[in-house]
Amino acid sequence: MNTVFLLNHVVETSEIDTLNHVNNVVYVQWMENVAMAHWSFLTKENPMDDFVWVVMRHEIDYLKQAVLGDEITIKTWVGETKGFKSERHIAFYKNEDLLVKAVTVWGMLDAKTFKPTRITEKILKVLQA
Repeated sequence: MNTVFLLNHVVETSEIDTLNHVNNVVYVQWMENVAMAHWSFLTKENPMDDFVWVVMRHEIDYLKQAVLGDEITIKTWVGETKGFKSERHIAFYKNEDLLVKAVTVWGMLDAKTFKPTRITEKILKVLQA
């Protein structure tokens, strides 16, 4: 199994909507933030600036609410990866309670041409670290 990457975040006022809980759009932003942080962590020794990642699909299940001041633990790991696509699983927890779970399909592009680029064995090993 791939290593789980963790990020912690305390819910801020700007992330609360009119229903007094974290807005669904905020979770999408957090998903991007944790994915980018994980990629940066995985490539810190060997930057891979020739590639960029773009979101192709999100699947999100909102199970419980988070409110102002809650400390959220965001967990992510890489799932099935083939061709130029890679699944990323993300789970949001408050203590032991699963609040939101998501799967995002990312596409890897060449940083210069923005054309899809096959994920090589070398990149796959980085993603599965």
